[in-house]
Amino acid sequence: MPAPAFACWLNLLVLTPRLISRNSRCSRCLAFGLGALTALASAAVFISAPAQAQELAIGAARTNAARPATAPPSVNLRGGELIDATTGAVLWGKDDTVGRPMGSITKVMTALLVLRAGDLSREIKVTKAAIRYVHKDDASSAGLIAGDWLTARQLLEAMLLPSGCDAAYLLATAYGPGRATFVAKMNAMAQSLGMTSTHFSWFDGMPYPTELSTYSSPADLIRLGERAMRYPTFHNIVAQSTYYVPATHLHHSYLWHTTDNLIGSYQGAVGIKTGNTKAAGHCLLFEARRDGITLIGVVLHENSADNPNVAFVAARRLLNWGFRQA
Repeated sequence: MPAPAFACWLNLLVLTPRLISRNSRCSRCLAFGLGALTALASAAVFISAPAQAQELAIGAARTNAARPATAPPSVNLRGGELIDATTGAVLWGKDDTVGRPMGSITKVMTALLVLRAGDLSREIKVTKAAIRYVHKDDASSAGLIAGDWLTARQLLEAMLLPSGCDAAYLLATAYGPGRATFVAKMNAMAQSLGMTSTHFSWFDGMPYPTELSTYSSPADLIRLGERAMRYPTFHNIVAQSTYYVPATHLHHSYLWHTTDNLIGSYQGAVGIKTGNTKAAGHCLLFEARRDGITLIGVVLHENSADNPNVAFVAARRLLNWGFRQA
C-alpha cells in the first residue's frame, strides 16, 4: 500500500471520532472510512506499474516559462492557474500548488475512473438509497427516479451536466464495487497522475467527513482535466448545454442542463466542470479553444458577495487575457 495514501486514510480514521460530537453527518463517515481502509489494499494494485508511467507522462510538457509581460486581469481568487495546453506554458497562477476544497470538480475524477473501467452500456438501477442521499443533505441532483434503469453512459451525463450527486452515488457504488473502494481507487489514480496536493475523502465533492477533507491544487486539477478531456466521451458530454433522454420501458424521460455557464455563451468553450461548497466557494475548471490554441484553467474560491456567476466572470477574464498572449 502506498505510504501517503495509507497516511491519509489513517488520519481520516483518527480524526473522524473527534468530529462526531461537532457534526452529525460524521457518524456515518467512520464506517465509510473503515471500509475504505480495507479497500485501499486492493486499490494499491488498481494502477499497474506500466500504467503509472503512462499516467505520469500526462502534463510532462508543462513549462514554467517566463510569464507574459501584459499584466493578467484582477480576479478575486484564493487559487487558480491558466496554461496554454498547446505548448504547456503556464500563463498565470496563484497558489497553484496549494490544495484547497473544490466541490463537485471532484466528479471529474469520478468520471475518469468510470471511463477507464469501460462497459458504459451496463445498466444500473436507480436505488432509493441514492435518492435519500441527495434529499437528506440537499446535494445537487439530476432528478433521478427510483426504480429506473439507466446505462453508465447516461449516468455520466447526469453527473457531469446537472452535477447530479445521485448519479455519482450510483456510479461509485457500481464501479467500486462499493463507495469506499471507489474512493480508494480515486486516491490511487490521483497518485498515479502525480497529483501530489490532492486527496479525496468522498466520491462527489460533498463535504464529508469535513469541509476540508477533499482537496486539490490548481495544478493538480488542470492535470486531471487534461487527462479526462482525452476521452472523447467525456469531451462530448461536457461540451453540451443540454442532454435529453427519451422515456423507454426501462426509465422515465430526463432533460439535463449543464451548470457551466460558459458553454454556449463563450466562444470556444468546451467544458469542463463547476464546483461549489461553503468551504470551496465558487469554483470552475474550464477549457476553451480558438484558432488552434487550447487554454485550460481553474479558479478556486471565487466568492465575491456569494454570487454564483463570479467564477464564470473570472474565467472569462483569464481566457480573454490568455488568448491575447498566445
